[in-house]
Amino acid sequence: MDARQLPPLTALRAFEAAARHLSFKHAAAELSLTPTAISHQVRQLEDRLGVRLFVRGTRRVDLTEAGQSLYPALRDGFDGIARALQLVRPNARPRALVLSTTVAFASRWLLPRLAGFAARQHGIALHLHTSDEVVDLAGGTAQLAIRYGHGRYPGMRSVPLLPSRFAPVCAPRLGVHGPDDLAKVPLIGFEWQRREADTPDWPLWFERAGRSPVERQLQFSDEGHAIQAAIAGQGVALANLALVADELRAGLLCQPFGPQLDGLGFHLVWTVGNDADPDIAAVHAWLLDEARG
Repeated sequence: MDARQLPPLTALRAFEAAARHLSFKHAAAELSLTPTAISHQVRQLEDRLGVRLFVRGTRRVDLTEAGQSLYPALRDGFDGIARALQLVRPNARPRALVLSTTVAFASRWLLPRLAGFAARQHGIALHLHTSDEVVDLAGGTAQLAIRYGHGRYPGMRSVPLLPSRFAPVCAPRLGVHGPDDLAKVPLIGFEWQRREADTPDWPLWFERAGRSPVERQLQFSDEGHAIQAAIAGQGVALANLALVADELRAGLLCQPFGPQLDGLGFHLVWTVGNDADPDIAAVHAWLLDEARG
């Protein structure tokens, strides 16, 4: 297939949006089409290429191996076209977009990845708003938010970004190998903004582990500070594994034993009225790519 025999641009756009959202419904909302129209465009592309690009499920779709190979090239191609169009406009300036998230998520997960966004998205100036209080997206404080919760927000679009599992973590040099060692070292905790019956904290962990509770000696108001104390070897923290994944891979922390506790997930949230915003779509795509590793 040479350059003069490319599939229709509409089919390529439909596939790219559906692959980015892993949803025909969300792709349809972004492109102001119906899910049926997205499905038809994707089917046309699949017929043209002679391969299946999606595994279609009841509530979501997943990329096949062929779809996974095609998606990055189309994503980067459309991103490049968008940047080029922006740069040739007279007096072009980066477009500002505000992303709100919690202090811990910003410091532990988002900040180390921002350089990659700046290198990829030249036409967007991403500003961070950090707060452990839920911001009113409809009020204009931010256009996007990463929220820890159930993912159900009336009047908002919400897509899962990262799951949460909590487990004891500590610096390897602390010499903690089993639950009995918890009585010999400080336990590190932090204050939850909102509590529920299944909030993954130390009391629940001891209950699920079937062990007698041990009192915490170090308590922080901020989750990020609790994690930093664990990295510094000051004790064992019950941490969100998504927020310490980099430190676990680097060997700065270890997770010596379980059980792990289920937490709520991190979700990317925006208002329904911003469905067609290309900047939000670009940030959304980048965050999902980072979350997939």
